[in-house]
Amino acid sequence: MVINTNIAALNSANDLDQSTSALNESLARLSSGSKIVNASDDPAGLSESMELTEQIGETNAANSIVSNALSFSQTQDGYLQQVSAALNQMATLATEAQDPTKSSTDLANYTAEFNALGSYINSVASQKFNTVSLFNGANLTVPTGGTSTYSMTGINLASDMGGVIATADLTSTDGQTAALGAVNTAITTLAGDRGTVGANEETLTYTGNELGVLSTNLAAANSNLTDVDVAQESTNYAKEQILVQSGTAMLAQANANPQSILKLLQ
Repeated sequence: MVINTNIAALNSANDLDQSTSALNESLARLSSGSKIVNASDDPAGLSESMELTEQIGETNAANSIVSNALSFSQTQDGYLQQVSAALNQMATLATEAQDPTKSSTDLANYTAEFNALGSYINSVASQKFNTVSLFNGANLTVPTGGTSTYSMTGINLASDMGGVIATADLTSTDGQTAALGAVNTAITTLAGDRGTVGANEETLTYTGNELGVLSTNLAAANSNLTDVDVAQESTNYAKEQILVQSGTAMLAQANANPQSILKLLQ
C-alpha cells in the first residue's frame, strides 16, 4: 500500500470530471434547446445545419418576394375590374345614344359621361404599386428561389384602351358607331389582359405554396439535426446527476482509504 500515489482517487477524480462535463453538456442542451451547443458537439451536423439555415432564409425571402408580386397582380386585377365596369357603362351609353327619341341634350350628357369614363380609364393606366407602374407594359422578373425566376407579363393599359380614352362624340351617328366599335374592341382586349393577370396570379400562388412547403421541409430537416429531444436529454441529465453524486462519494472514499495505512504504523 502507498500514500503518495492514490490510484483509486485519481481514477475516481477522472471519472468525476467526465461525469461533470457530461452533466454540464446535458444542462446546456436542455437550457438552449439545441443538440449542438459547441462546434465540437457535431461538426458535420453543424455544417449541414448552417447550409440548411441559409437555404431556409433564401426560401423565405423568395416567398416574401412572390407574395409581393402576387399583391401587385391582385392590385392590377382590382383596377381592371373597375375598368371593365366602366367599359360596360360606356358600351351602354354608346348604344343608348343611337335611340332616335333622344334629344340633343341627352346626347350631350351621354357624350360627357362617356368621355368622363374614358378619362377615368386613362387615370388607371398611370397607377403605381409602391412607385412601380402597374400598366406600363413592362415585364417583371420575380425570383422564385435559387437561380429560378418567373417573368410576369406586363399590361400596357394606355395602349390597349387607346380607342376609348380618346374624346368621343355621341351626338352624331358616325361618332356613336365609332365609339361603340372602340369600346367593343377595348372589352375584348381587356378580357385578354385580365386573362394574362390571372395567369400571373395563378402561377405566383402555386409558386408561393411550393416555397412554403419547401421552407417547412427544410426547417424539419434542420430540426432533426439541431433540436434536442427533451425527453431523451432529461433522462441523460438524470443519469449524469447520479454519476456525479456517486463519483463525488467514491472520490471521498478513495481519499479516505490511505488513512488505513496509519493502523500499520501503530
